[in-house]
Amino acid sequence: MTIQSVQSFAAGQWLAPDSGARPIESALTGRVIAEAGRSHLDAGVLLEHAKTAGGPTLRDMTFHDRARMVKALATYLSQHKQALYDLSYHTGGTLSDHKIDIDGGISTMFVIASKGRREMPDARVYIDGDVEYLSRDGSFLGQHICTPLQGVAVHINAFNFPVWGMLEKLAPTLLAGVPAIVKPATATCYVTEACVRLMLESGLLPQGALQFVAGGLGDMLDLLGPQDIVSFTGSAETALKLRGRANILENSVRFVAEQDSLNASVLGPDAKPETPEFSIFIKEVCQEITVKAGQKCTAVRRVFVPDSLLDAVVHALKQRLSEVVIGDPNLHTTGMGALVSASQKHDVLDKVSQISAEAERVFGDPNGFEISGDDVQDGAFLPPMLFHCADPDAARNVHDVEAFGPVSTIMGYRDLDHAIALLNRGKGSLVASVITRDTDVARQLALGSAAWHGRLYFNNRDSKDAATGHGSPLPHMVHGGPGRAGGGEELGGVRGVLHYMQRTAIQGSPDIVSAIAGTWTDGSREITEDTHPFTRTFEVLKVGETLHSDSRTVTLDDIETFARFTGDTFYAHMDEDAAAANPFFPGRVAHGYLLLSFAAGLFVQPDPGPVLANTGLDRLRFMKPVVPGDSIQVRLTVKQKTKRNDEYGEVRWDVRLSNQDNETVATYDLLTMNAYAASS
Repeated sequence: MTIQSVQSFAAGQWLAPDSGARPIESALTGRVIAEAGRSHLDAGVLLEHAKTAGGPTLRDMTFHDRARMVKALATYLSQHKQALYDLSYHTGGTLSDHKIDIDGGISTMFVIASKGRREMPDARVYIDGDVEYLSRDGSFLGQHICTPLQGVAVHINAFNFPVWGMLEKLAPTLLAGVPAIVKPATATCYVTEACVRLMLESGLLPQGALQFVAGGLGDMLDLLGPQDIVSFTGSAETALKLRGRANILENSVRFVAEQDSLNASVLGPDAKPETPEFSIFIKEVCQEITVKAGQKCTAVRRVFVPDSLLDAVVHALKQRLSEVVIGDPNLHTTGMGALVSASQKHDVLDKVSQISAEAERVFGDPNGFEISGDDVQDGAFLPPMLFHCADPDAARNVHDVEAFGPVSTIMGYRDLDHAIALLNRGKGSLVASVITRDTDVARQLALGSAAWHGRLYFNNRDSKDAATGHGSPLPHMVHGGPGRAGGGEELGGVRGVLHYMQRTAIQGSPDIVSAIAGTWTDGSREITEDTHPFTRTFEVLKVGETLHSDSRTVTLDDIETFARFTGDTFYAHMDEDAAAANPFFPGRVAHGYLLLSFAAGLFVQPDPGPVLANTGLDRLRFMKPVVPGDSIQVRLTVKQKTKRNDEYGEVRWDVRLSNQDNETVATYDLLTMNAYAASS
């Protein structure tokens, strides 16, 4: 059999393994299938290449440029993913497992790219929060902005997800504008290498944006500086060693950790055996024990059920687990494949012996189980194992020791307070799930345990068809957890991108703040043109371009006509005495939405032109009531421009309505889609 040489990609060159290479065994046969690693890695060359080639090019792109790049990468990988499936069988997983890893990683890239286009500006600066007015007259302002770190992101990934583990970190890193050096676990790095080759062959990545290390990092962590970041996934023991290095501490190098944790699932007291919730619970717990052979950082390690339902749950879990076929994942009948390696199997068995000191094994004999398939009897297979701990309050190992395989321990609880106490004994987890339809149960468990968990997943008959599962981190939601789980967060949409950026408070005049942030701020210089802004195409409009409208007097007849026409006859508009008795109104006042309608009439240019559609308004505030006889005027200013495609872009307008005394009566952001010259 040919042994694959897994190469590193450093400073634009592929480097073959040398005398320092480590052998990699197939999880299915135990035979050596690859080798990876080098006796020496010039880490300084990789870091310098990333900082001088990759970083400047990425930072010169806008968020939308980077988002389009990430989307194109995901599309390219999706078109070539079969090669990754084929290679992944040697990791021990089934096709379903591979899809979680490969399809899940690609899907994460698509989501992050979409959020980059929708929630971030077509600019190089991300605005964090609202403008802070630091002076009474508005001449001195504050604004928080985020800009890319000017260093390198070093990604250290675990063996269980060789593709998803890389892509879920890489997508937000690239979107932030930071180059990455990827170092996967050696046991499955051959799959990661294949994925990296595809991305590089696509031609979509700037030089230096992505480098790959198969094997050890050498002294790279000792060369990092304050602008660099380490994103780690793996064991708590390894994370402690890495984040405790002197150079990491001395330079305050950012260290984001996603570590192992004793995740748990709780069956609510309302979920009796005859309910749909009971069936959902049994199904999800069994999935979490067997998917990826239990080698997931989010897998259920502890199972908490009401004391009265303990026997029923154990019986149901044993019945379902007994139906799982263990063996060669290439066979379509196989339900659970192998662990990643013989060493991982030995580690799991060692942890099982520690759990056995406090809990009775009620299912799964590691010394006597059937393995389906030919030529796989020497593979790293284990059966799903279920333990029962009769005294969870006195036990320690079941709350402290994680067997990173198809192993879980079931425990009974007396009441919800007891369940919460047991749940939190894990000292911090990535996820805890609760299967209940009782909203009071859900609320009590959330209030009592949310502080100890990065994610709380609730499911019942109402959400089961749409729910994604206890063990599925989603790119929209944060992935991480407190305490033992590492204290970090990944994903979470734009939140994950901001890990690779620096938040800076800027202070200055409105013009200075606007120039840096790329968005017009109240008090900034206004630009006046001879033509109406609605007649000007997207690329011609300037941020700060302003129209001051004529004024219009609001009459009592206007108010009554609007009330009759819309049916909004609220007393503040129709009853003088009742309105005057209200502390907010001097008497009858104009409808807020009447003012919006009049405002549109004052600033709209009615002829066909570049404005294609009004897509909504944000941040509407009514500041001061308008009474009959008052007049209103509009100031309309181009606040921000965001390109959407080659035909049109979104214009965000700052709208201010003022009365005859120049007092602000309403403000809002108007959103329109405006065409480019070629399409208008």
